[in-house]
Amino acid sequence: MKNNLSKIFFALAAVFAILLISDISQAQPRKGRGRVYTKSDVENVIKRVETRTDNFKSEFDRALDKSKLDGTNREDQLNGYAKDLERQTDELRREFDRRDLWIENKEEVRRCLATATKLEVAMRNRTLGRDVETTWAALRYELNTLAKVYNLPVVGSSAYPKN
Repeated sequence: MKNNLSKIFFALAAVFAILLISDISQAQPRKGRGRVYTKSDVENVIKRVETRTDNFKSEFDRALDKSKLDGTNREDQLNGYAKDLERQTDELRREFDRRDLWIENKEEVRRCLATATKLEVAMRNRTLGRDVETTWAALRYELNTLAKVYNLPVVGSSAYPKN
């Protein structure tokens, strides 16, 4: 009788352990099994990036015109980065609309993030005013959302050149 109780106890303990281990493994994220994005989901993020890029470019240009950099080569270079980002987001949008699978636009997204990293450095190194900083924060958030969707490093990452 004691032997049978021991067997039952160990069998129940083994079943409990198996259930516990399988429950814990269910809670662990599976590699490559994050959120599934639809083309419509990604399209909405790209639209927000485009709109925020346009707003940022205007605010950034105004802020630079009021700064000590006004009229310098550095101002031209920084405005060039903002124009490049605007062109790249427009290109991303065109290519996104042209292709069937949203994941095929990873390189266009990478280019946008690399250019945005150059602007991130400029924004960190200067005080250009609340309006442009707020606009940049909103744009950076959307770009980082896009980075997450495409499984790329975020804006400001060392994976992108800074100059």
